[in-house]
Amino acid sequence: MLWEEALMDDHTLTVIDNKTGKRIELPVRKSTQGPGAVDITRFFGETGYFTYDPGFLSTASCHSALTFLDGEQGQLLYRGYPIEQLAERSSFLEVAYLMLYGELPTQAELDAFTYIIVHHSMLNEALKSFYRGFYHDAHPMAIMVGVVGSLSAFYHDSTDISNPHHREIAAHRLIAKMPTIAAASYKHSIGEPQVYPDNNLSYSGNLLNMMFSIPCEKFQLDPIAERALDLIFILHIDHEQNASTSTVRLAGSSGANPFACVASGIAALWGPAHGGANEAVLNMLQEIGDVKRIPEFVARAKDKNDPFRLMGFGHRVYKNYDPRARIIRQMCHEVLEKLGDHDDPLFELALRLEEIALKDEYFIERKLYPNVDFYSGLIYRAIGIPANMFTVMFAIARTVGWVAQWMEMIGEENQRIGRPRQLYIGPTRRDYVDVKHR
Repeated sequence: MLWEEALMDDHTLTVIDNKTGKRIELPVRKSTQGPGAVDITRFFGETGYFTYDPGFLSTASCHSALTFLDGEQGQLLYRGYPIEQLAERSSFLEVAYLMLYGELPTQAELDAFTYIIVHHSMLNEALKSFYRGFYHDAHPMAIMVGVVGSLSAFYHDSTDISNPHHREIAAHRLIAKMPTIAAASYKHSIGEPQVYPDNNLSYSGNLLNMMFSIPCEKFQLDPIAERALDLIFILHIDHEQNASTSTVRLAGSSGANPFACVASGIAALWGPAHGGANEAVLNMLQEIGDVKRIPEFVARAKDKNDPFRLMGFGHRVYKNYDPRARIIRQMCHEVLEKLGDHDDPLFELALRLEEIALKDEYFIERKLYPNVDFYSGLIYRAIGIPANMFTVMFAIARTVGWVAQWMEMIGEENQRIGRPRQLYIGPTRRDYVDVKHR
């Protein structure tokens, strides 16, 4: 059966089998912004065919009211609000409230939400034994996966996913405890004692304090570093149905508890093609090594026969300038000017590479602009955050998006377990042959 003709109006897509003349009408679901979607729920039942879409690049796996991005226009909206406005005027916890509840909070609501998050940041003391069980040089992301997944063993009062109050408590706990878990992972990796959260500090300031303070010396929190981290967190909260978010939703569709779902998201984020991009930027800069070698590597990037790629330039979704990069670029230059080690050759190299890429016709024509990963890695390095913690920082911010997406999915009336299909290309049925006759 070959389906070779399709007719579409505002409400349906009509597919016609040229051999039999059979027609099937598929509903067209409208969006409030961006492309609509053809509802193929009945397609297999009526035609006997699956649809084939590797990577789900043309498939809407859900409907969502959280985040919208337009790659052609370089636009990113959280609950309808442009990321530029939120980054300039809001705070991370205010945006977190927006993502969870759909509207910006009043001052009273923000104060109450902040109080809840601050007062849920402590970890159960028994969790310390988990850290002692990891090898001293374990990657912090490995620790994060294990510890976050274990939270369901400590907080039974927020694992009933059918209870909206339980879901809300779990969301608060995950957002609140993620910086504490991350900082403890870092401290374990360098052999220093864990630092308890301080309820008098901001969300980002608390993380910096837990990472860099030591019992024998008072830590001086730099307001530029604090604001820079808060800004990066806002920019990384959510990004539609990316790999880790889709993983959280798929795990959640089985009825798994929220701690397990977020742990699965952390595991997906760990991949270098997803959350490890800013770490890859620094690795690339170290490979280039010297400003004098930039032309050599730029030429390699232009050579289609050379596998070398300039990391931190261009974006899979954004075919224009990454809107997050526009925002973070100014902060990056401010941080490098005031906090960066001016003798660090990587900073000079990065700024020179940025200058070349923004002026080179090859990059301009192909819209290979510096993206958010290019700048965030430089900011992290200037603040003093090591490369193996970059993806952990991403996970802290993205936890808000993960729990918001999870809560949205669980709250749907017709929520069903995810079950992608496949195009089977293996052997047809065959009979077992005894080993003596093979």
